[in-house]
Amino acid sequence: MPVESAPMIILRNISLRRGGKVLLSDANLTIQPGQRLALIGANGCGKSTLFAFLLGELGADSGHIEGLDTLRIAAMAQEVVASEQGALEYLISGNQPVFALREELHTAELAGDFARVGQLHNELEALDGYAIERQAQLMLLGLGFTAEDSPRSLRQFSGGWRIRLNLGRALMSPSDVLLLDEPTNHLDLDATLWLQQWLQAYPGTLILVSHDREFIDATCQQIIHMERHSVMVYKGNYSAFESQRAERLANQQATYAKQQRRIAEIDDFVRRFRYKATKAKQAQSRLKELERMQKIAPAHVDSPFHFNFPEPERASDPLLRLDDADLGYGSEPVLRGVDLQLRPGSRIGLLGRNGAGKSTLLKSLTGELPLLAGERMLGPHSKIGYFDQHQLEALDLDASAALHLQRLRPDAREQEILNFIGGFNFSGDTATAAIRAFSGGEKARLALALTVWQRPNLLILDEPTNHLDMDMRLALTMALQTYSGAVVLVTHDRHLLRNTVDELLLLHDGRVDEYTQDVSSYEKWILKQNPDAAPAQKAEQSSSRKQQRRDAAHQREQLKPLRQAITLAEKGLARAETKLSALEEQLADAELYTVGRKEELADLVWEQGRLQAEADQLEEHWLELHEELEALERELAEF
Repeated sequence: MPVESAPMIILRNISLRRGGKVLLSDANLTIQPGQRLALIGANGCGKSTLFAFLLGELGADSGHIEGLDTLRIAAMAQEVVASEQGALEYLISGNQPVFALREELHTAELAGDFARVGQLHNELEALDGYAIERQAQLMLLGLGFTAEDSPRSLRQFSGGWRIRLNLGRALMSPSDVLLLDEPTNHLDLDATLWLQQWLQAYPGTLILVSHDREFIDATCQQIIHMERHSVMVYKGNYSAFESQRAERLANQQATYAKQQRRIAEIDDFVRRFRYKATKAKQAQSRLKELERMQKIAPAHVDSPFHFNFPEPERASDPLLRLDDADLGYGSEPVLRGVDLQLRPGSRIGLLGRNGAGKSTLLKSLTGELPLLAGERMLGPHSKIGYFDQHQLEALDLDASAALHLQRLRPDAREQEILNFIGGFNFSGDTATAAIRAFSGGEKARLALALTVWQRPNLLILDEPTNHLDMDMRLALTMALQTYSGAVVLVTHDRHLLRNTVDELLLLHDGRVDEYTQDVSSYEKWILKQNPDAAPAQKAEQSSSRKQQRRDAAHQREQLKPLRQAITLAEKGLARAETKLSALEEQLADAELYTVGRKEELADLVWEQGRLQAEADQLEEHWLELHEELEALERELAEF
């Protein structure tokens, strides 16, 4: 059915409950054909329940829906199936009309019914059924599988990979309406970018539940926000929603005082951390985000999350080193000759295709995976905090959130524990009752809280945002911004990556190399990659890698003077900021304002003004150097 001829979907006075909890009350919503909508709201507000209602899996307590009867709806299954069906065939079965014809054709051929065989071939051709295997193969590659995975049975894949297959099966299904509930949760960055590109070309109506703001910005044109048992529609993407909601809440007098406190906190946050970044490309991204935070702060004034990571205790320098290390499993290295030094304050993000070795590197850094060759040196005062999704499975379901923290630090006072975990929105019975009924998002928050509760000076985070909602992701971003320890991060959440790391490492071809561009450049590179590339093209790319490395070395040499100038400017900014902080401490002394110290006060105020002017001038010079560096990088890239 063409999108233009599809009917509107209209929800009239819909009320939904889950158990005794009211999720929607007299809600009204109109969805136009071909719209691309993001359904957002805090965990537990009813997004998945609304999806189940749209799919006809549950009825409304009151109200009715119009327009769905004639529409083909495809949805991503959340249950993890385990069967002997092969991965490729599982995806093909998503296109039920073609799959049924293929099954019937096979039966007719075995029976020797050649008249029917001819009819079925014609029907398959009319549905473009002969292209289905190629389409399914490309989808497997886009989702991160290899060609060798095609015949493997679903039973052989882990839960996360089966979820990817569920996503692929939904995308293969012919549909007028596509419902996707957290489709990026089990994807890496490369697969997320592939899905983003696929959805941009989808012609039907898209309704998406996601907490990935950049994914929403790239794929959706309207926001449906579920809050207070109702739905409110905002035009534009998630960034536009933040601005609109900030303006709306600013007009509500009841929240004004709280907004002003929050804005003041962020103003102070920006002032203290604007000069902390050290890498050019990522530094600019973080600086822009800090400035944007001031504008959108009111949009998150009602967030239940507000926490900082405890200040780490003393640290070694370096915290951790890998020297000429081969990393992998058994006798076959995944990464060779890795040299990596993590120092206090290092902020590193890892990039690389699925299977490039990101998890291998993280596990080798933690010591969970022994090195195959080389040396791993851990500083005597290094303390690693490691987060990955497997930690959710290790939680004690019969213990409370507070008890989990107490077990890690038995000497901690009860109030200290409750205060800390309250920032992760665990309060009252939620903090002190058994966690057995916790949702995936609540377990993820608890596992993250446990990681930082131990005051590590090195945080190693593997996809920390899975199952976290928007407000929690923003709180995590701000907490990582202020964290004084070292960070190594793997995430498909590009917003988190842009705003918490200063240095990017690219894992490819068994190597770990510095990536001198930014996340946006990596996105563009990934989106240019064509999984349908001819073998000859791939061979040509492989043969030119040595020349590319030589070109890259030449470019780095040309850019070296500018980068050195930027480093000097950053050091000057840091010195000015340190002197300004010291002056502010002196000016806070009440005795300074007595009559007898008037001249001393005047000198200090004059010096404060001079240092502030110097800092402003250095910042302007710093930005000019960055612009010059970017221009030269573009020129070299075009050459």
